[in-house]
Amino acid sequence: MRLLAVDLGDKRTGLAVGDTETRSVFPITTLHVPRGDALLAEVVKAIREHGADAIVVGLPLNMDGTEGPRAKLTRDFGDQLAERVQVPVHYQDERLTSFEAEYRTRGQQVPRGTDAHAAAVLLEEHLDAL
Repeated sequence: MRLLAVDLGDKRTGLAVGDTETRSVFPITTLHVPRGDALLAEVVKAIREHGADAIVVGLPLNMDGTEGPRAKLTRDFGDQLAERVQVPVHYQDERLTSFEAEYRTRGQQVPRGTDAHAAAVLLEEHLDAL
């Protein structure tokens, strides 16, 4: 099964793809689009472009594991996405994924942050949890 991971942000959103069979994961892009209809359209385009059978959205939990206002915004985005593409949307705890992505890319030329790499980390964690 082909998966597309979304590391949702207010100004930048990272995307990564992976496969449950090969367990390979690749960061693909960082979208520089603010949250809203334009971002939904870009993510839908990526889902179709990469033939994703399911989406994994990073869920920003508090450090104690509870959900706050950002988690609700993320779930709302996931619901809107599911309505548009008719594929399952899964949520993956994204705590510390950006930190891990920054650690992995330290010393590399990664343009404007590590958002796509953070999406790859959360997708790896999702695959590990399966």
